[in-house]
Amino acid sequence: MIFKDIWLDIKAVQERDPAARSALEVFLLYQGIHALIWHRFAHWFWRHKMYFIARLISQIARFFTLVEIHPGAQLGRGILIDHGCGVVIGETAVVGDNCTIYQGVTLGGVGTQKGKRHPTLGNNVMVGAGAKILGAFEVGDNCSIAANAVLLKPLEDNVTAVGIPARPVKKDGVTIPKVKKSATIEEYQALKEQVRRMEEQIRRLETLLAEKEKEETTP
Repeated sequence: MIFKDIWLDIKAVQERDPAARSALEVFLLYQGIHALIWHRFAHWFWRHKMYFIARLISQIARFFTLVEIHPGAQLGRGILIDHGCGVVIGETAVVGDNCTIYQGVTLGGVGTQKGKRHPTLGNNVMVGAGAKILGAFEVGDNCSIAANAVLLKPLEDNVTAVGIPARPVKKDGVTIPKVKKSATIEEYQALKEQVRRMEEQIRRLETLLAEKEKEETTP
């Protein structure tokens, strides 16, 4: 099973990385593949409750590849970790099949409570360079997270998200209309001041109008 998963990871690199020329080159020279190989063995020890050995393997892998994958993380098949440097995947993270993860990505947790605290990625998810996905929520199948985005909420299937914090901009390839932002405190205060000045002007005009009417009615 482990060796089959490793072979599928190598094939994924060949299919999705135009720079890959052969399976042998990928196996020997791609640090993303090396990180996945180390992790698959570390995860086997983790599942069999040999936690120290699992963590030792993951730390050795981190030293050599600059990719930190907790041995408890569940990774699917056909994963591409492109370039890899700076990738961090937490203990309770789940990554589906055929996902692509670029350098600098963090699948992190929030809070200090035990239990599920890292994200779950569906199948065919692409996470751009430097993106952060933080929290125990699900990202649907076929989603794309833009480079440097910070995703803090779940996504439905077939969604593209960008920004800090990340928001959906496309669904099923169709652009989602922008929702008008709420007014800021400064904008509210400026509007309030404008209304106050208008009320003062209206009162002055009413006073002038009343005086003029009084003059006209006085014999």
